[in-house]
Amino acid sequence: MIKIQIPATSANLGAGFDALGLALTFYNYVEMEESDKIEISSLDNVEVPVDENNLIYVSAKDLFNVCGKKISGLKIRQTNNIPMARGLGSSSACIVAGLVGANTLLGNPLTADDLVDLAAQIEGHPDNTAPALLGGIVTAVFDGQKVHWVKQEVYTKLKFAAIIPDFELKTEKARACLPTEVSHKDAVYNLSRAALFSASLLTGKFENLRTGVHDKLHQPYRMELIPNAREVFDIAYNHGAYATYISGAGPTIVAIVDENNTYFAGKMKFSLDNAGLIGWEVKEFHIDNDGTKLI
Repeated sequence: MIKIQIPATSANLGAGFDALGLALTFYNYVEMEESDKIEISSLDNVEVPVDENNLIYVSAKDLFNVCGKKISGLKIRQTNNIPMARGLGSSSACIVAGLVGANTLLGNPLTADDLVDLAAQIEGHPDNTAPALLGGIVTAVFDGQKVHWVKQEVYTKLKFAAIIPDFELKTEKARACLPTEVSHKDAVYNLSRAALFSASLLTGKFENLRTGVHDKLHQPYRMELIPNAREVFDIAYNHGAYATYISGAGPTIVAIVDENNTYFAGKMKFSLDNAGLIGWEVKEFHIDNDGTKLI
């Protein structure tokens, strides 16, 4: 049986809607082996589909089909640390686990590029799946068939504090609230800030990050679906965050913080509780530069 470690991911990073994403040091684990039937179990009591609708199994089956191989079944055991429907790439982690697991069982017939493309085709966009596979911070463009991507390993004195509420927000709902068209002015606004964010993060000009995460394409609309989001942003900035943004489709909010801001998580949680937001958790991570790997 093989065992796979898959990182959580944070996508969009403010202005980089559907194009930017990074991997975090927070992991799901999947054990997999071939079987003559479907045997799926959750090792941490998180409820998951245990039939052919399980996303890990669906993705693995897709890879078998691409390679012209028949699949009788799989034995899959999941450890689901990444919370579902919270904007931290839980579905992408399942897709990537299925693809990497199946590819490994077949002797690695597909390349990393092949896996990135196939994952994006299953998910519909690469902003979570590409960093989950590759690690680091990934800039990706999906043309409908192929993903054009650049991975950059990031070694900075930064923490990424995930501020996770006790409620879900389905990606479908978070996408449905977005406008079908935007103005030329708003498009330019986002392009400039997405470029500024990437360059500033990689060169250490962290004072630019607050401007770099400003966005007019998705965050103003999704804010309305996340109760108290603006208050959470304000609290994070009051405690010294460089930047704060909605992670993926939400509802998790991520604060980018200097690693020397030692007690950020504790101060953040204390302020959230005082504001009556008792159900919100604060977890601190760094960037994972390795991506999905066998352990």
